[in-house]
Amino acid sequence: MVDASTRLIGILGFPVHHSLSPRIHNAALRAQGINMLYVGLAVPPAQLTTAVAGLSALGFLGANVTIPHKEAVIPMLDRMTDRAKAVGAVNTLVVRDGLLLGDNTDVAGFLAPLARHRLGACRAVVLGAGGAARAAVYAVLTALAPRVVTIAARRLAPAERIARDFAPFGPVQVTRLRAAAGHLADAQLIVNATPVGMHPDAEATPWPDAAVFGPGQLVYDLIYRPGTTRLMREAAARGATVLGGLPMLLGQAAAAYRQWTGKAMPLPAVRKELEHMR
Repeated sequence: MVDASTRLIGILGFPVHHSLSPRIHNAALRAQGINMLYVGLAVPPAQLTTAVAGLSALGFLGANVTIPHKEAVIPMLDRMTDRAKAVGAVNTLVVRDGLLLGDNTDVAGFLAPLARHRLGACRAVVLGAGGAARAAVYAVLTALAPRVVTIAARRLAPAERIARDFAPFGPVQVTRLRAAAGHLADAQLIVNATPVGMHPDAEATPWPDAAVFGPGQLVYDLIYRPGTTRLMREAAARGATVLGGLPMLLGQAAAAYRQWTGKAMPLPAVRKELEHMR
């Protein structure tokens, strides 16, 4: 029951109406009887500074940060964790003693479902050059020891910045998205770190030519709604193994939840909630 002592958590993004995070966190909070409420906060980019400054004043314990704010929020923080500094993007905010701490739990969430796949010394392609792409590139370089990671993006400047930032961790190269066919065909791991294909534009895809997909590839779409994207359907039809974004979402959510509540997220209750909404 929401009352005057209910503490608030939220997600800052634009848009946020598609987000499953409020359902995930509120299911967990209900299951553990914690008097907190997680809300969606649609914040246009021009209002981000005002919104972030208001978190402490409004008594928020913290917030998640999603598209398009994961990098833009950094100058507004008092401190960042080492992993957030390394990735250069923030997806979790914690308000502590009036200060705003930025963290990145996307890396652990990204890697969790990959543990059962053999991807050592692979060739990887990451589609996109935003905050999710930064986490994916960093995770692949530091955990999988790939032969090379290729960043394929519509705009070269942010992709080249990622490549420069992460060059000390392993081989990274950049290509324009429209010229990525050869890299995709040779890759063992393909990651969609763009929002293309996200609900409600579920029939969109970041790569419409399915001929590049085939057996021996893992196509990992970080989009979680819909659960099976067009990219995943078309890759699976060509014999590739596919993986959606829900396991990553739950992994990063659980890490943030522990920071806000001091408790492990009750994942069975959360999965039950998500089953009901399908």
